Amino acid sequence: MIYIESDSFDPGYNLALEEYIFEEMDWSQTYFMLWQNDRTIVIGRNQDAEAEIDRKYVEARGIRVVRRLSGGGAVYHDLGNLNFTFITDREGEGIDFRRFCEPVVRTLASFGVEAQISGRNDLTVDGRKVSGNSQYARNGRVMHHGCILFDTDLGVLTAALRPDPDKIRTKGIRSVSARVANLSEYMPAGTTLEDFKARLLEYAAQSMTVERCELTHVQRERVIAIKQTRYDLDEWNYGRKSCHTSQPYGDADGQEIPGADTDGQENPACNARWQENAHAIRRSVYITGCGSVRAEYSLIGGRLIGVTLTGDFFGAENVSELCGMLEGVCADRDSVRRILSQAGPERYITGISVDQLAELLLG
Repeated sequence: MIYIESDSFDPGYNLALEEYIFEEMDWSQTYFMLWQNDRTIVIGRNQDAEAEIDRKYVEARGIRVVRRLSGGGAVYHDLGNLNFTFITDREGEGIDFRRFCEPVVRTLASFGVEAQISGRNDLTVDGRKVSGNSQYARNGRVMHHGCILFDTDLGVLTAALRPDPDKIRTKGIRSVSARVANLSEYMPAGTTLEDFKARLLEYAAQSMTVERCELTHVQRERVIAIKQTRYDLDEWNYGRKSCHTSQPYGDADGQEIPGADTDGQENPACNARWQENAHAIRRSVYITGCGSVRAEYSLIGGRLIGVTLTGDFFGAENVSELCGMLEGVCADRDSVRRILSQAGPERYITGISVDQLAELLLG
């Protein structure tokens, strides 16, 4: 196992380093990385950044906001937080959090702390979340990363993040602050973050030989280039396709095609049932085992226009592809279900069914 420890507290650099290792270093190797970010919110790939944070609070306190490659929910990082990353070959087609969370559970057990793998992607102690985890997979490889709350400022975490209220209610808790905890509350007296870091590396390696790797100057320059072209850009960190469009669905001249389905054929049901003017539709749902999913689009001439699907869900494929398939579809249940059945929404939003997504879109 090749071990890389980042000496940077810059979230853009650290996420770029993950991407560089995943995409460009030797794919025959297993990598383990430990890293920290200073005062950062890292949001999931599928999330709407504006909906997940208190932007006024974040900007007033100089907290960075950076989007990662993987799905899942927003997390707060500071120097009381430790992040870990495994990059290795994928086993099977599904998302396997247990495989990569077990070393953390064993590490905590060695300190006398009993942790459980809970829900979709959490580690908990006494029912309180101490670690959130996420994954990104491509071409038979997987990148699993987790954030561990060791001595994080939970007051800032609570104020900076705006979780889905449906998610809070579903979990039967009063607030974010009631749900999370620092490991320092449970560790033996005098245990430092450095003590925990050293023990975690030991348990992550298991029986593998650990080879420490220092990046060359050329490799660091490549990481910086990735950082500058992705993680430093507001278009990546905040950007999302608008849920509105000022143009009707139409042909190349911008003329509306009344009653035409996405294959160009007349759809009388669409003409007959939908004659209203354009208006914005926004709906959200929390699905156990899937997460929060928010659908937004404009209804123009009875069609779904500018479709976006955001949330803290995971997915094997880019959800923007699914949004593209829904673009211009007549807003009746049969048309939407037909497209969803052909697309297979589970590929894009893990844990959601055709009926659940159709219900979210159409109500």
